[in-house]
Parts: sequence; C-alpha cells; structure tokens
Amino acid sequence: MEDHEAGAGAPEVGVSRGSPTPSGQASPSTGRYGRQVQPRSGNGQTGDTSQHQKGQDQKGPHQNGKPKKRRKRRRGRKVFARDEARPLAAGASVPAANETPAAPPPQPAAYVPPPSAPATSPRPGQGARTPPPLQELPVFAALDLGTNNCRLLVAVPTRHGQFRVIDAFSRIVRLGEGLTANGRLGEAAMDRAVEALKICGDKLRNRKVRKARLIATEACRTAANGVEFLERVEREAGLKLEIIDRQTEARLAVSGCGSLVERDTQGVVLFDIGGGSSEIALIDLTGHRSPRLANHIVSWTSLPVGVVSLAERFGGRTVTREIFGAMVEDVAMRLRAFDGRDRLSHLLSSPKFHLLGTSGTVTTLAGVHLDLERYDRRRVDGLWMDRDSVDRMVEKLVGWDFQQRVANPCIGADRADLVLAGCAILEAIRAVWPSERLRVADRGLREGILSELMADDGVWRNSGRGRQ
Repeated sequence: MEDHEAGAGAPEVGVSRGSPTPSGQASPSTGRYGRQVQPRSGNGQTGDTSQHQKGQDQKGPHQNGKPKKRRKRRRGRKVFARDEARPLAAGASVPAANETPAAPPPQPAAYVPPPSAPATSPRPGQGARTPPPLQELPVFAALDLGTNNCRLLVAVPTRHGQFRVIDAFSRIVRLGEGLTANGRLGEAAMDRAVEALKICGDKLRNRKVRKARLIATEACRTAANGVEFLERVEREAGLKLEIIDRQTEARLAVSGCGSLVERDTQGVVLFDIGGGSSEIALIDLTGHRSPRLANHIVSWTSLPVGVVSLAERFGGRTVTREIFGAMVEDVAMRLRAFDGRDRLSHLLSSPKFHLLGTSGTVTTLAGVHLDLERYDRRRVDGLWMDRDSVDRMVEKLVGWDFQQRVANPCIGADRADLVLAGCAILEAIRAVWPSERLRVADRGLREGILSELMADDGVWRNSGRGRQ
C-alpha cells in the first residue's frame, strides 16, 4: 500500500507555496522524483551569469580615432553532474540520532569555491558563483515510523533554511492496527512495517549520509511490545529507531511547517492528526519573530487519539451522522481538559490568525476540494481553504458511503475507513479555535527533522544568502 504523500513533490523545501520568487531568480520547475530542474536560457545554459572573460580589452571604446568594436562575451556552459547514489563502505550503517556519527571525509568542494572562482563575493557585473554539484553536498535523512505510515526523506541543503529532496519513500503499513483493543503490535502489522523499513535501509545505505534521525511515534510509544519490535527492526532492517516523546513530536511538526507561516501572521494553531495521536501547538507571533517557529510555541498538547484508534473504536466503514457526532464529541471532551487552550484567545478574531493542518486528513480534504483526478502534492501543499470550503468538504465526505470514498482518487481503499475519523478530529479542533482560514501542509515531522539536523550541523551558517 503506497502512500500518496511521499513528500518528494516539492524539491525545494522551506519555501512557502505561492511565495514570490526572489528578485533576479527564475522560478524552479519540478523534475521527476522531486529533483529541481534548473531554468535554462535559449542557449541551454542555466540562469546563472558567467564572469567577465579574462583578458578582456581594458581600453576605452575609441582607439586611434576609430570606434572599437566591443567583443561579445560568451557564456561558459555549466555542467551539472547527475545525482547518483553513492554507496557506503561495506558494513557501514546509518547512525541513530543518539549516536555520534563518524566524521565524513572532507568535502571542501561543497563549501570552498574552486581555484578559478573568486574567494570573495562577486563584484557588480560579475556572475554569481556556481553552486556545488548535488553529489558534493552533504546528505541528510529523516525517517518517521508512525501508527499508519512509514516515511523517509533524503535531502541536501540549498539556500538558507531550505533543502532539496533527492529521495523519498512512503508506505501505509498500519503498524497500530489492533493496538487499541490489544495493547500490543500485531504480527502482521509488524511484518508490513519491517518490509517497508528494509527498503528504507537499502536507500540509506546506498548514500553517504552525513546525519540521520530515525524516529518512531505513538504506536511504539504505547504498545507493550514496542521496544521489542524496534529490536527486531534493528536486527532485520539494520536501522536503529528512537521512540520520541509527544512534546518532541509536536515541536518537529512545527519546525517542518515554518515556511508556511507568513511574516505578518500573529497567531497559528498548528495540528498534526496522526494515526494514534494528534499533536496541537499554539503559536504566538506577536513579538519579535525568531528564525525557528518552534521557539514561539506558547502551549501544546498531544491527544492520545488519531485516525486509526478513533476508527477502531467507532467504526470506519459505515459511519452514520450519529456516529460521526459521537466521534467529534469524544475528541472535544479531550480538548476541554487541555489547560492551555485559551493562550491565543486574544488573537482568534484577528484576520492574521489561522489554522495550519499537517496530516493525511487535511491533504485529502484539499484534494477532494480541488477535484483532483490524481493526488498532486504541488497543488495541495500550502493551499488555503476558507471556512465555507472546509464545511462543504466535511459535509460531502460524511454524506458518502464507504464505496464512494474508495472511488475518490484522493482517498482510495487505503484511507476510506480512516478519513471520517480524521474529519471528526478536525471538526473538534475547529470548534475550539474557529478561524476563517485553514492552510494545508503536506509536510511535517520529516521536514522538521531535516531542518533541525541541517541547522545544528551548520550547513547554512555563513552561507551569504541571507535569512528567510
């Protein structure tokens, strides 16, 4: 079961959808597998300008009373090496987050200009320095094993605060299937997860990964055999995963969505509806804004309920309006126990307050809203939906039977029994924090992990490209 949210649809992560392209830069187009295609001019060159030719005539425009013809400068063709997998040494493994990875061999080409390029910033009239080829950039990886999905992103840093996805994997494994009733991970569910993780392990071992963080969330947190399962993963897939707590999960979700919060925003309620839990963070931006959105969290909670656990308790295939109302009330009761729910009450009426959702529920709603024939991450990630549009989509889905949900290309058989549970959680959230606008994010924990790994490693430090 492949998940349509592979996360590789947008090669440059960290740029808000719909944000203006920086002055003087062409808009990137998206190639297959999420690689960015450099914009080219009519002669096949990239948009970067070249330096002045060496030996250019420095004399004035006239010599011996005759006008001197100015020679046309010819641009040098820039060649970019293809992004190929670089195998690790035999026996090497991807370090876990709590281990110190061995220092990689020096890669001066990733940071130091070649001898022919100037060591300082180019002077006016000179071309911009050519960025290093992709295979010379440090590689970072993030893996998120959740209650419903197994997802991997592999990326390299680009401009400050941004990165380019060079590989991605996502599969629905339903690791938490039956967990609500039994308190343990089932054998079939663990088998599915291990098979997916083996693929992730192969992808990671085929690249020279500088740093990686591999996490497991609610299913492994709560299952009696969660730790035992991760020991099996280490034996069979060669990956050492860490179980993160709920506060860390909420912070990473916020870190992954920072670029979708615009500069003039005053307040945001960010929510991540997962398979086994739902994280909610209240973000106050009325003061001085830090480069890290997570620094502005004023309150947060993690509800021990997600689409899998709620659907298993109330049923997901046949959902009447009464059952749907009962699911909404179940979540609302949990939210009423959240002491910090009023920390943004002074901003709820402001036009500069909005909701920001990152989960399969909101991306599915967005896909149905856009009437997509096939899910398209590029159109969904960053999409704004107004209150009436969300109301209509929820009403539409509640009115569909199971087969109608299966038939929708943005839902399908893998999500048809879970999407209404997600809508119930969304409705409970909207009732507590009513907003005229909801922004949809097809990004989350993995992007947050990558952003933090790259920032902590210093790959963006002194990049000379400015801050977001």
